[in-house]
Amino acid sequence: MKRMIKPILIHPDPRLKKICDAVDDLTDERRALAKDMLATMYDAPGIGLAAPQVGVLERLIVLDCVKDGDPEPTVMFNPEVLSHADETNVYEEGCLSIPDQFAEVTRPAEVRVGWIDIDGNPREKDFDGLWATCAQHEIDHLNGKLFIDYLGPMKRQMMTRKSQKLKRELARG
Repeated sequence: MKRMIKPILIHPDPRLKKICDAVDDLTDERRALAKDMLATMYDAPGIGLAAPQVGVLERLIVLDCVKDGDPEPTVMFNPEVLSHADETNVYEEGCLSIPDQFAEVTRPAEVRVGWIDIDGNPREKDFDGLWATCAQHEIDHLNGKLFIDYLGPMKRQMMTRKSQKLKRELARG
């Protein structure tokens, strides 16, 4: 079955600031959405995508942080950080909803995440490095938080203005 590439919302969009609802039932439609989100993420290209970025206000994220080698597509329904290390990492983060803009963000270096997989099984896993950063970034989306929210007001405003300009240009076609 051919996957559908979804349009990705560009900041500022009010849906990107909403807290998402928990997924209470893994329907075929939600599984199809997860697969479409993976296709959309790979097409973008990106390493993570959250449901609100495609206009769906539900707790669903997809990730794949493998740069070289076999892909590891990961689908997480209702993901949550269960614990995190005291040590931190700084990564230059970007976001498919804030195209072509990057900034350094400090986050816990390791996290333990719990979620429901695409088959309905509860899962827990420890992530570090880029996977830890990506999981936290995508879970933030489910809570209405963007990576620019970690920045100072001047930098955040500058990035928002650039994003608004891009949105206007895209709207003109």
